[in-house]
Amino acid sequence: MVLLLTETDVRNLLTMPMALEAVEEAFRSLADGSAVNHSRRRLPMKGGLLHYMASAAHARQVFGMKIYPTFGGRVDFLIPLYNTENGKLLALIEGDWLGRMRTGAASGIAAKHMARLESKTLGLFGAGGQARTQMLAVCTVRPIETVRVYSRDPQKRADFIEEMQSHVSAEIVGVADPRAAVEGADIVTTMTSASQPVFEGAWLAPGTHVNAAGGNHIKRREIDGETVRRAHRIAVDSLEQAKLECGDLVMAVEEGITAWENVVEFADIVAENVPGRESPDEITLFESQGISIWDTVTAAYVYKLAQARGAGQQISLFD
Repeated sequence: MVLLLTETDVRNLLTMPMALEAVEEAFRSLADGSAVNHSRRRLPMKGGLLHYMASAAHARQVFGMKIYPTFGGRVDFLIPLYNTENGKLLALIEGDWLGRMRTGAASGIAAKHMARLESKTLGLFGAGGQARTQMLAVCTVRPIETVRVYSRDPQKRADFIEEMQSHVSAEIVGVADPRAAVEGADIVTTMTSASQPVFEGAWLAPGTHVNAAGGNHIKRREIDGETVRRAHRIAVDSLEQAKLECGDLVMAVEEGITAWENVVEFADIVAENVPGRESPDEITLFESQGISIWDTVTAAYVYKLAQARGAGQQISLFD
C-alpha cells in the first residue's frame, strides 16, 4: 500500500518549525555525506516544460524526487517518496505547500546562520504565496519586530498584510518605494519573478543579510552586481545548481564582480566548516535556487507524522 497525501493533508501536518528542522537536517546531511542531491533539470516541450530533481537521504532511509510540469501557468507538484532499503514506494505527496514551506525554511535557516542575532527589521520583496513562507521562516528564527513589504502592486501589499499580520508578532508595513524596504533593514529577502534587480546594493546597511530566493533562472536577476560585490560571504544551496540557473551570480561572474571560488555551499556553514559571518558589519548573501534534498527530507518528516496520525489515504499500487 502507498500513502497518498493531498495538499490539504500536507497543510494540516507541516508547520514552519518542522520545515526549518527538516531543511537544516538536509543541509547537515549534505555536509556529512549521508545525502545525495541531483540538480534540477528542465525538459522543454511544445507548450511547456517538465522540471524534475532527485535526492536521497540515507540517514532517513528515503529517496525521492519532485516532478512538475509548467504549462500555461498551471503547475502541479508531485513528490514520490521511496525506501532506500528495498526501493518500495512509500508515498505520493502533492508538493505545492511543501515546496513553499521548504523554500521559506531554507531562507530561515540561512538567516539563523548568517544574519546577526539581534536582527529586528526584515525588508521583503514580493507579496505572493512564496513570500508568505519566507516571512514566516525569518520571523521564526530571528526577533523580527518590523516587516517592510514591497511589491509593485499596492493591492497585493494590502492583501498580504491583511492575511499575514495575525501569523507573526512583527508589525507588517507596506512600502511603496523599494529603497524604503532596504535602508536600515537587518535582513532583506527577495521572492519575486523579476528579471531585473529589485533594489540597489548601495542601499544596504553594513551588517545586512540578504536572502535572494526568487531568481532560479539563468536569465533572471533579482539582485545587482553591487550587492554581490559588497557581500563578504556568498553562500548557495548547491554550487552545481547555482552555476546552471542562478542568474544573479552567473552574470556577476561574467562581469568580473566575483568568481565561483568566492562562493561556498551553505551546507558547510551549517556544519560549521565555514563561518556564516565573521563580524557584525559584514554583508552576507544566501542565494537560494531550491534543491531536491529539501523536498525529500521534508517529505520524510511529513510521511512519518502522517503515519503517526493516520492521515492521508492508503492506495493499492504495484500489487
